Amino acid sequence: MKPTQCSLSILLVGEYKNDRLLLHEISRRVGWRLFEVRDRRRAMEFLERHPVQVVVAERDVPNWGWKKVLGDLRRLENPPQLIVASHAADEALWAEVLNIGGYDVLPQPLERDEAERVIASAWRHYEVGPRRAALGGKSASAAG
Repeated sequence: MKPTQCSLSILLVGEYKNDRLLLHEISRRVGWRLFEVRDRRRAMEFLERHPVQVVVAERDVPNWGWKKVLGDLRRLENPPQLIVASHAADEALWAEVLNIGGYDVLPQPLERDEAERVIASAWRHYEVGPRRAALGGKSASAAG
């Protein structure tokens, strides 16, 4: 991504003890806006007030696992793409996330190039407005 493309907003949901600095560095370098919350209440309050294209949620956010995150995101007018970050990123998790409607999985600890590639790809597949509604709330990539 070029720094001139600065319309991407990303919301991190979780603690990201070891990956926070890397995500901030990537966002700063490519011109993305990165916001952080640690729990469901703050995430939903933020998402109701601010347009976000990509949510990166840790698999096991306390009291709000990634499936609940996805369900809550689907209730928003323009649901962001969901990327699940996990230390236990195996084929079963990838299949489950993709089959239920998440965008992708990032293994933790995050790797710089992979994190940037997956987030940029999710952004490219983000859809808003009538087209998204016509797809039943799914992104173009999830619809086929």
